[in-house]
Amino acid sequence: MQTELSKKLGVEHALFGFTPFPAVAAAISRAGGFGVLGAVRYTAPDDLKRDLDWLAEHVDGRPYGLDVVMPAKKVEGVTEADIEAMIPEKHRQFVADTLAKHGVAELAEGEASGWRITGWMEQVARSQLDVAFDYPIGLLANALGSPPADVVQRAHDQGILVAALAGSARHARKHKDAGIDIVVAQGYEAGGHTGEIASMVLTPDIVDAVDPLPVLAAGGIGSGQQVAAALALGAQGAWLGSIWLTTTEAELPSRLLVRKLLAAESGDTVRSRALTGKPARQLRTEWTDAWDDPDGPGALPMPLQGLLVADAITRIQKYEVEPLLGTPVGQIVGRMTSERSVRSVVDDLTRGFEKAVDRINRIAGRS
Repeated sequence: MQTELSKKLGVEHALFGFTPFPAVAAAISRAGGFGVLGAVRYTAPDDLKRDLDWLAEHVDGRPYGLDVVMPAKKVEGVTEADIEAMIPEKHRQFVADTLAKHGVAELAEGEASGWRITGWMEQVARSQLDVAFDYPIGLLANALGSPPADVVQRAHDQGILVAALAGSARHARKHKDAGIDIVVAQGYEAGGHTGEIASMVLTPDIVDAVDPLPVLAAGGIGSGQQVAAALALGAQGAWLGSIWLTTTEAELPSRLLVRKLLAAESGDTVRSRALTGKPARQLRTEWTDAWDDPDGPGALPMPLQGLLVADAITRIQKYEVEPLLGTPVGQIVGRMTSERSVRSVVDDLTRGFEKAVDRINRIAGRS
């Protein structure tokens, strides 16, 4: 399952696996794919350094990359406290009322909230990059458009390819103009932040828009047949995220959440602003329903919403409040029916790809 891009990056399979978990990223690379560690949850540079140290020691010399969430335009002089002060009291009260309705306990005194979505901020993202550029990463991906020009140049100076996610051909052309090396065409079916165009339409649109730049197809991909379809549409590989959530190497915050994912069907996700303020596909829960209810206050814009709900999400996860417990995940969740190792997932993807290619050849009368 090789393409010109996978050969250039030195990987056996044109499978690019995004994950927030270092153990999953390392296992993807060891299995012949290209593991990409998500950095947005790292607010302390030392924590990112710790996990990149671990990752470098466990990829067995295979290539890997890093994904950041960095705005193209600089936003200087804005602190987290400044943003917190912008959150209306009615939204804070709505969170409190929703948690009280479901009997969600408070955190213990002195116990900090978990992940706070601050990685988008200029100073946080740059501190992540200051750490990352000390490691032999082969790819730097940005989930929030093209990185600033100086970041692209810095990466290129170190021989690092730069990728950016796009939800439309218009966005993809902007990436090409900004000097991006790879465009990830992320369709509507994907987990996390997405646009409104489905992968079957989006992928060839972007392939044509940025030719000759390589394109990776993302959104709803979790089988070898779908990888073959992505390549048939002109992509040079597949970018997969959700499929790794139920692997044995993943570190989801609760067993109940794993069970919810395994039981979910493809129609059990919703594209909601409840988590970050931007449309993000996730499991549909009573939490997303509350925020999407027209009688509610509505989600705040990014990054206010992420800061507003950080404490609540931590409490929901810690106490496993089933009606409210969810996670970003794509429509491929319907195929995630058992816990498997990363190696097993990659093996299934490669076998499925080979079967799909053989099937196409038979249909075309070539075998």
